[in-house]
Amino acid sequence: MTDDTLPRATKVLPAGEWNAVEARDAVTLDFDDRHRRRRRYTGEGGLAFLLDLPEAAVLYDGDGLALEDGGVVAVRAAPEPLVEVTSGDPAHFARLAWHLGNRHLPAEIGAGRILIRDDHVITAMLRGLGATLRQVQAPFNPEGGAYGEHNRQTGHHHGPQHAHHHGHDHAHDHGHNHDHGHDHDQGHDHAHGHAHGHHHHHHG
Repeated sequence: MTDDTLPRATKVLPAGEWNAVEARDAVTLDFDDRHRRRRRYTGEGGLAFLLDLPEAAVLYDGDGLALEDGGVVAVRAAPEPLVEVTSGDPAHFARLAWHLGNRHLPAEIGAGRILIRDDHVITAMLRGLGATLRQVQAPFNPEGGAYGEHNRQTGHHHGPQHAHHHGHDHAHDHGHNHDHGHDHDQGHDHAHGHAHGHHHHHHG
């Protein structure tokens, strides 16, 4: 069966907004396979279908994929190898979260823990900062702003037009470099697409 003849899923139904017992089939996917626009899938019950969305979207555990014929395929998040980041001190934990957010990494923020993908460079940095790390297997549902809907292959170097949605403040006198493609020490007024909502105090 070619893609042209497969049933098409053209709409995402958010979890909780559709009746899961009516699902015709289900797919269990890791995070990479839950961030797609167009791809062929085969459900656990054998239903082959084509995901064909207007634009790339992140699919979350419990979402439904609405087929053109009225059926729905349930989305389940597959457990995958992750690193759990914790700290016994709230201020230290916030600092760890800031460092991760500053690198634009996909991260799932939970009660007292952050889940990230295993990356030896990042885990080495976190150990150097005194974080407690633990290998876990869990579904990965990072914060939406981590990727937004921009291409996941762009890396961590963003131009001035990149909008920041990290839920943390940018402190500019902390003595290490930002990989944003522009300098933070030029004394400019940050009119490049994100508001800081606080005054900058540059110390000489």
